[in-house]
Amino acid sequence: MGYGIKLHVWGDYACFTRPEMKAERVSYDVITPSAARGILESLHWKPAIRWVVDRIHVLNEIKFESIRRNETESKLSAAIVKSAMNGKTSNVRQNVMEERQQRMTLMLKQVGYIIEAHFEMTSKSGAMDTPQKHYNIFLRRARLGQVFQQPYLGCREFPANFQLIENGQAMPITYYAGTGERDLQWMLWDLDYEASMEAKFFRAVMNAGIIDVPDLSKGGK
Repeated sequence: MGYGIKLHVWGDYACFTRPEMKAERVSYDVITPSAARGILESLHWKPAIRWVVDRIHVLNEIKFESIRRNETESKLSAAIVKSAMNGKTSNVRQNVMEERQQRMTLMLKQVGYIIEAHFEMTSKSGAMDTPQKHYNIFLRRARLGQVFQQPYLGCREFPANFQLIENGQAMPITYYAGTGERDLQWMLWDLDYEASMEAKFFRAVMNAGIIDVPDLSKGGK
């Protein structure tokens, strides 16, 4: 196992969309491992490392709120944008008034989590890439609040606040401390980028507010 970290993240709203819901957005009960990985990568990521989420602490009571939002039914094609950037004639436009549609969103509110994770070196690491180097870079950036992009809680309009939990520092108490197991059913683990972007799922069980996350990249189920 590589160097481990603990990151406290929180926000007013979050939506970790269930992929089986096609017409409307419905959030999972808690943050998914893929969303947690995305937050960590917003602070520090290089091809030389791979973030692995080990454990998720659910700090606040799980509460839902439903709203209706204006969305567009499509988005600009990356191929069209690249074509225009290369000087070719392309229709790089989108009429929001024509493509606007209202969708219901069942989202979470007042969320708080602790992400326990570690990183592992990949085959793309070079001679200058050492675990100590990347670990210290992450610690420095997390302490200073530095990011490559604004971390978010499922949707970009729901920004995530974060704070590093240092070794020896007391962790916030979870709302579910002292409770028993709670089956959260099947949850998206992540996309397997080495297997044609295959979506992998795991059975999420929360015990006293803590979810142990398997590493399915190593063939686990």
